[in-house]
Parts: sequence; C-alpha cells; structure tokens
Amino acid sequence: MPVIVIGADTPLGAEITAALSGRAGEVRAFVTDPAAAQTLRDRGVKVAIGDVSDASHIDGAARRAFAAVIIADSAEDGRERSFASSPSDVHAAWAEGLKGAAIQRLIWVGPGAEVPAPLAAATPERAAVDTTGYDPEQIAAEVARLDDLASLEGATEPG
Repeated sequence: MPVIVIGADTPLGAEITAALSGRAGEVRAFVTDPAAAQTLRDRGVKVAIGDVSDASHIDGAARRAFAAVIIADSAEDGRERSFASSPSDVHAAWAEGLKGAAIQRLIWVGPGAEVPAPLAAATPERAAVDTTGYDPEQIAAEVARLDDLASLEGATEPG
C-alpha cells in the first residue's frame, strides 16, 4: 500500500525512504529541499516539494496513501516554515493534512516513544519508533517492519 515519508530530505528520512523503496508498493516523499528531490526520484520515489508547515501541501501529497511516516526532526530543523512558529504548530498542520488525506496509519520517528497528541488523534492506527540509542539502519528497518504489518495493534520495537 502507498506510504509517504514526510521529512524524506533529512538524513534519517533518506535512510527510511531507501529501506521502504526496496519493497513492493508505492513510496512517496515529501521534501522542502528541491535538491533532495532528484536523488529520491532516481530511486523510483514519487516526490512532492512544499512547505512542511502547510497542511494543504501535506494533504495533497498524501492523498490516496495508506500510511505516513513522519520524521520528527523535520518539524524542528532549520528549514523554512511559512505557516508555523513552533514544532507544535507544525504537528497541528501535519495532523490536519493527514486527516484531509484520510491516512490510516502513522509511524512517528523521533526521540521518545510517544506520538504527539494532534497526530495521534488524526489517524486510526499509529506507532512510534524511538530513535534514541538506535542507528539509522536499525530505525529504517523497524519502520519498514511496521509498515509491512497488517495491523499495528500490539506492535513493539525490537529491544
């Protein structure tokens, strides 16, 4: 089923996108850096370029995708955000965009194991991948594993 990686132009997002691209199914990437787009396209990834804080950009890029993988760092790094002054504002925009796109599954990737409240309320299924203490390959493998599951109910990270 189609999956979109929001923040695919972060180092971790690129690793996750590569892991997801090695499987069957459509992989999409949402980036703010146009320079990152061609590398992703060369891997067969469908790319949308936009403002990570604009809910309408997220909604449009995620339409007809089943799952969204969100890289937490993309709400806090140095990229330009026209519609948000804080990471929580970005989270709210993402939640609005995911609801509009009718995303069914959210995989949150960042430090800690908790999906921010607005995002948790935006999707029927969700899981968090804690990046603390794991290398990017392990994180990417865990995201791919979660995306492959029929249901996230009871899914846990490998210890």
